[in-house]
Amino acid sequence: MMNQQSEIRDGMRIDWDVQIAMGDGIVLRADVYRPPQEGQYPVILSYGPYAKGLAFQEGYPDQWQRMADMHPDVVEGSTNKYQNWEVVDPEKWVPDGYVCVRVDSRGAGRSPGFIDPFSPRETRDFYLCIEWAGTQPWSNGKVGLPGISYYAINQWHVASLQPPHLAAIIPWEGAADWYRDMTYHGGILCTFFGNWFKKQVMTVQHGLGERGPVNPNTGERVAGPGTLSDEELARNRTNLEEVIQAHPLDDNYHRERSPDWSKVTVPMLSSANWGGLGLHSRGNFEGFVRAASKQKWLEVHGREHWTEFYTRYGVTLQKRFFDHFLKGIANDWPTQPPVQLQVRRIDGFEERGENEWPLARTRWTRFYLNPTDRSLSREPLNIERSIDYEALGDGITFLAPPLSRATEITGPAAAKLFVSSSTTDMDLFLILRVFAPDGSEVVFQGALDPHTPISQGWLRASHRKLDPNLSTEYRPYHTHNVVEPLTPGEVYELDLEIWPTGVVVPAGYRIALTIRGKDYEYAGEAARLKTFVNEMKGCGPFLHDNPKNRPPSVFGGKNTLYSGKDRASRLLLPVIPQRDSIT
Repeated sequence: MMNQQSEIRDGMRIDWDVQIAMGDGIVLRADVYRPPQEGQYPVILSYGPYAKGLAFQEGYPDQWQRMADMHPDVVEGSTNKYQNWEVVDPEKWVPDGYVCVRVDSRGAGRSPGFIDPFSPRETRDFYLCIEWAGTQPWSNGKVGLPGISYYAINQWHVASLQPPHLAAIIPWEGAADWYRDMTYHGGILCTFFGNWFKKQVMTVQHGLGERGPVNPNTGERVAGPGTLSDEELARNRTNLEEVIQAHPLDDNYHRERSPDWSKVTVPMLSSANWGGLGLHSRGNFEGFVRAASKQKWLEVHGREHWTEFYTRYGVTLQKRFFDHFLKGIANDWPTQPPVQLQVRRIDGFEERGENEWPLARTRWTRFYLNPTDRSLSREPLNIERSIDYEALGDGITFLAPPLSRATEITGPAAAKLFVSSSTTDMDLFLILRVFAPDGSEVVFQGALDPHTPISQGWLRASHRKLDPNLSTEYRPYHTHNVVEPLTPGEVYELDLEIWPTGVVVPAGYRIALTIRGKDYEYAGEAARLKTFVNEMKGCGPFLHDNPKNRPPSVFGGKNTLYSGKDRASRLLLPVIPQRDSIT
């Protein structure tokens, strides 16, 4: 049995394991942190599977230590006893007049039930939790949603249901489209979510009981008091890896796990990470551009995935937003620029406000691929050339001349390629790169991987069909609802999306585009974090290495790239003229 307990400690009234009943009889458990004084306060709520009682420092020690060492403002002003992975620290919010509610999602942590991440059932549970929080005696009736990754992704989903008490959202480094952002990049299966489910969700599944961690604040088991067998646990969860692989096209399974942008009308602050390639950037840009909200803002930063949410920079931004929309404070939020960018430089960041995304003053600049000398040039070839490469080899890198002056590239990018294959299909991995004058590659700290290129894009050639209503030259949008195999040797025209980037490239440096048939790998030393299966070699955990999805007999052939005359293969870059132009 789990009974609700209440106590006052560290300047907060904390209600442990508060019960929230769902429509089918399942009772979820939440911890509620609120001011000790009686009153009605705005609520910030999170709902997710990482166990509300698992200390950040225990569950994710590598990430916590790195953040605490490099950003001491994160640990200042708090005992840090209530720090949780990817959600707010209540000790930094409750004193400012907020109630913090953390809900263990169905089947995870202290909540019983069947785990099915991002499912319609979960979204409906989330809706009911919001409505419960908005009608409690300590609530002022306004609920806001903060949180990183999972706690950002499901904000889009529940906002599509328009809960009456939902007043504002801050999806911070999330994703949105279950197919395009998360499970099938360009139609190519990403193996991340199968590994993630085993490492980060199954490890705190409800029913682990004595085999699970202990909440250091209560002494209770974070995954429930009862201990189930492996067979019982398996019956209480989906097989996420198998289910994803069973849906290789963008069908109803994916759509019901993705937002309906026309119904996302709540005020929002969408926060992306330039280095979140593979998960933590595209959805935040898409959400800002496509959501129906009349009051919406975009913020983009760098550094590690978990860092800026907790720094003084991030917390101050979040509080200004929620103070305005949850408390009704007439603060300076209305003067916040619609777009706030931390543009990357080789030695740091430059903060700048903008009015829209993509930037209206963007100079869309074409670079043409020259197969003869593997260059990127501003002028197309007047004669067609071609170049072959082994699909599972290192691919081809095309280099632009050294820049004559510092050049800013900020926005979405794209490529149009004319290709053929010796087989019936081909996977294209595009890597947008920067090289220093000495020939070494310039990489950045990504959301997870410390050696991240400036951007990437993917496309399975048989998924080349475009949606004409959603596609633009700078952001091709593929339907992913039909497979059109290739005829070996026949030339096809493909449009590829490259995820948004923001970087100032110094004079003397060179921009490059690599085209290959497998994941990018950084030439230097790999890194590792305990919570991920694979080493970090440039793509973080977002790999595309499932042999069933990429059989060598189909995807290991010889590919040919054509360029010149009517087949002008090219790269489209968003050059910002106030940062000088490419000459």
